[in-house]
Amino acid sequence: MAIHIFRRKTLDLIAEDAERSTDTHLKRTLGALDLVSLGIGAIIGTGIFAVIGTAAAGGPSHLGAGPGVMLSFIITAIACGFCALCYAEFAALVPISGSAYTYSYATLGEIVAWIIGWDLIIEYAVGNVAVAIAWAAYFHQLFDGLGVHIPAWLAVDYRSAHQAAAAVAAAGGSVALDLTLPFEAWQTHPTIVGIPVIFNFLAIGIVAAVTWLLVRGIKESSRANNIMVALKLVILLFFIGVGAFYVKPVNWTPFMPNGFAGVWTGASLIFFAFIGFDAISTAAEECKNPGRDMPIGIIGSLVVCTIIYIATAAVLTGIEPWNQLGVADPLAAVFARLGLNWAAGIVSLGAVISMTAVLLVFQLGQPRIFFSMSRDGLLPKYFSRVHPKYQTPHVTTIWTGVAVAAVASVANINEIVELTNIGTLFAFILVCAGIIILRRTDPDRPRVFKTPLVPWVPLMGIAMCLYLMMGLPLITWIRFGVWLVAGMVLYFTYGFWKSHMRTREKGSST
Repeated sequence: MAIHIFRRKTLDLIAEDAERSTDTHLKRTLGALDLVSLGIGAIIGTGIFAVIGTAAAGGPSHLGAGPGVMLSFIITAIACGFCALCYAEFAALVPISGSAYTYSYATLGEIVAWIIGWDLIIEYAVGNVAVAIAWAAYFHQLFDGLGVHIPAWLAVDYRSAHQAAAAVAAAGGSVALDLTLPFEAWQTHPTIVGIPVIFNFLAIGIVAAVTWLLVRGIKESSRANNIMVALKLVILLFFIGVGAFYVKPVNWTPFMPNGFAGVWTGASLIFFAFIGFDAISTAAEECKNPGRDMPIGIIGSLVVCTIIYIATAAVLTGIEPWNQLGVADPLAAVFARLGLNWAAGIVSLGAVISMTAVLLVFQLGQPRIFFSMSRDGLLPKYFSRVHPKYQTPHVTTIWTGVAVAAVASVANINEIVELTNIGTLFAFILVCAGIIILRRTDPDRPRVFKTPLVPWVPLMGIAMCLYLMMGLPLITWIRFGVWLVAGMVLYFTYGFWKSHMRTREKGSST
């Protein structure tokens, strides 16, 4: 069995199966601009609208980067850049839905492919739970600013009354949006036969809307994403343009108040602001010219977002002293404290739009992972069904939406976010390793795009991802281990026996 679990599916066989399976074939409609837009839609979200303040100001458990958060963005962009170059080569070489799962199947073997496919659920589906919860909180805040109050028990993550009250007290009664809403919910919620009724209706609503749009078609989803990307870029440029008039250069001194240690810690935190460029690769099978357009989409979106992030960080840390930025909505907060409430409202709207785009792209990615695993026999055939009219993987899209909405309706955002990071870094490591292996096992295969300086670029990607993983808390590693064990149980009770590669091996041996 040990040999069989490492059986590899050749790149030629992957392409043949995808072309032969006309009933599970996705429609190629996306161009380079669509892919760049998908990448920006996935990357720019909670990170720039929330995490940037925490990275700059620091907290009880970590040092603040101060204005040096600009360097933090550069460091993180370089780390992600190494991984993006590896993703770009694979996406151009294997233009099949499935992302890191498919790449691992071709290079590292079936058991590793299963692990990474199972692991990607953490990045996409579990990550989207956190985004949906955050979206609901920002949407609630936006409507509050418009004078329309939505009951908190319909718009918050689920926490105990003790947790909520302690959080508010620890924050000195501040209005950080992820603290006060749970407290209000536990003060105002209704009860049914003595059971408190607290569920995140707003999170359910946005996930349902995104799921419906994704079922309707990839082109329709791409158009909606393009519109949202344009809007959030305009709003971020608005923040940069308006905020530039209020910048005080004295706030940039000292540039690194906690030395390079603070800058590096900031880089670890804002790594999560770059998660998403890899989601583009899940749409490779729906790209018209993947050999050319996939590298443009992956690398182009990363470059655009990095430039915008650095400019935003420069303006934000120039408006106010760095140690005053540790709030949940720093971009809107600095405008509000300047008395520019209208500008703060526009930025809050930008946060809602940005998170909607992130939901859309990640919700697009997860079903295509399940779809590819099902097409290989590792999951039931039911999950590789394609809608006869819309030509989308509607079964996995709907089930992903149901699962994300159900968990988001009652989950605590802090517990959800902790899992997302380690899963993403693990996926990046395997993709980088895959490039090194494939260059040795299949060196003569034509490559439209080649990762430069192999093996050094992939090795740098692996090293930087490992370093970031080692900084994660022990509880995150334990939860990740439990998740992988559950996946192994599912693989050895179903996937191993139903694998199409196993069927082929049995057929060739008889």
